[in-house]
Amino acid sequence: QVQFVERGGDSVQPGWSLRLSCVASGSIAQHPIAWYRHTPGNQRKLVASISSYEVANYEVSVRGRFIISRDNEKNTVHLQMNNLRPDDTAVYYCNFPRGWAAFRDNWGQGTQVTVSS
Repeated sequence: QVQFVERGGDSVQPGWSLRLSCVASGSIAQHPIAWYRHTPGNQRKLVASISSYEVANYEVSVRGRFIISRDNEKNTVHLQMNNLRPDDTAVYYCNFPRGWAAFRDNWGQGTQVTVSS
């Protein structure tokens, strides 16, 4: 079972940028990978995904601001977050997309992103 370790979160001001990284414990080359975020009282929500062919999809609120990319040699997926807004504040996680056969409802520690002036 592949496990994911997320890092790169921080406390920043609105308009700033952050780059999150997700390192998988096994090969991800044949798999799509997604970034999710979670806020208290809500379910984890998918914000971006990237296929094994590097086709990216984004949740509408982050489209044009976030960029997902992958480095299969390093089993790593990045999320470049630009022009951050307070409503981007959340704990960010990576995992396979729900519905993908490899998805398991086991989550890493996540990485906290706080956007506040």
